[in-house]
Amino acid sequence: MEVLIVGLGSIAAKHIIALKAIYKDVSIFALRSDKNGVDADDVINIYHLNELKTKPGFAIISNPTNLHLQSINQLVDLSIPLFIEKPPLHSMDGALQAAGRIKQHDILTYVACNLRFHPCIAFLKNYFEKNTRRINEVNVYCGSYLPDWRPGNDYKNNYSANKAMGGGVHLDLFHEMDYTCWLFGYPVKSRGSFTNKSSLDINAVDYANYWLEYRDFNASIILNYYRRTPKRTIEILFDTDTWVVNLINCTITDQSGELIFQSPDFKIIDTYISQMRYFTGYLDGGKAPMNTFEDAVKVLQISLKDG
Repeated sequence: MEVLIVGLGSIAAKHIIALKAIYKDVSIFALRSDKNGVDADDVINIYHLNELKTKPGFAIISNPTNLHLQSINQLVDLSIPLFIEKPPLHSMDGALQAAGRIKQHDILTYVACNLRFHPCIAFLKNYFEKNTRRINEVNVYCGSYLPDWRPGNDYKNNYSANKAMGGGVHLDLFHEMDYTCWLFGYPVKSRGSFTNKSSLDINAVDYANYWLEYRDFNASIILNYYRRTPKRTIEILFDTDTWVVNLINCTITDQSGELIFQSPDFKIIDTYISQMRYFTGYLDGGKAPMNTFEDAVKVLQISLKDG
């Protein structure tokens, strides 16, 4: 198996771990733009696509979000499957045209939202497919401290903190909107509110608040970059009970604190391995995987809606 990676940052490192866990003989090529960039073990640097001797099995796009569209347009002509790190794009500009080119070339795509493979999310997905309990409200919250994300680096210089590079909590924490729509479907109506008023002093969005209206209930999603103690939860208010999903501790409890589900040995890297195994299972053709580029763009449109 030969794989091409565009963007060799921290997320790419996780995808490389996943690839090596599945394929012992994988050959990984990184398309680099800077010869002074940091190298990765067992990864072959190339600086132009014509350096590839053979066509890769697929390509991973994991560069800054504002470069995704450029990379997609560049790789479409190779006619190979595309594994695109979330979010698919940083704006809707060019999204429909890119989707059209992907369809024209009949390219298999998958947008990587690894939290779909989190044990708690997988439990909820399976539960709601088999049960039709009445829901009155859903509250999703994700907050953490951006300066702690990449120790040793000035957070203000990272793409997350820079609007022009596709940064912003509404894009970085795309997972929350993704799994909400995956679990409950697309909302009937939605609105969002974005600000960057915190002491982080960055020009990208550091707070996002969404309201989603469904047929029988409402949902809210709150995201921020400035919470010192990380918190990632889903609160589901049924008509007779309330569940609290703790994605960090990997537990689901009811309103009395009774444990409904837990996975004590959970490690986040496991979601990347499960995700890569899922995606590569579709490389031989046939049915398309979940969360294609077109699917993810629908969620992106909701995520970008301000007002």
